[in-house]
Amino acid sequence: MTADTIKRAQDGDRVRVTYVGRFSDGTVFDSSEGNEPLEFTVGAGEVIAGFDQAVIGLSPGECRTVEVAPEDGYGAHLPEMVAEVERRQIPDEHLLEVGNYLEVRAQNGANFEVRIAALTETTVHLDANHPLAGKVLHFDVQLLEFA
Repeated sequence: MTADTIKRAQDGDRVRVTYVGRFSDGTVFDSSEGNEPLEFTVGAGEVIAGFDQAVIGLSPGECRTVEVAPEDGYGAHLPEMVAEVERRQIPDEHLLEVGNYLEVRAQNGANFEVRIAALTETTVHLDANHPLAGKVLHFDVQLLEFA
């Protein structure tokens, strides 16, 4: 097979990849290690845009390391998605621990999850941003095969 006939990943291809996701300081926040490879359709919006772009042009067996800016990842951290509420408004006191998630109901009746970002004796800081919002992400990606 010549270099001209090697298939390279492009939009619409179903692929299987392994990956390690790190923050800028090297801390691993996610990895496929020990799990099934991640399978998705390139360009279909099944993964963040920066991850999609990392796979484009790879052939099976190839690896790439990419840096993903917040706008190509989980977006900016929006201060308007953080709220401070009185502790007594949270019915399940035992759930009040930084990092826990609570399900809340919006004024329109929709349910969504918020993360407990901080606690004081009288207040709870709730954050509805994605935990990776506002962060620069680094991925080591290897294309295993076309699915």
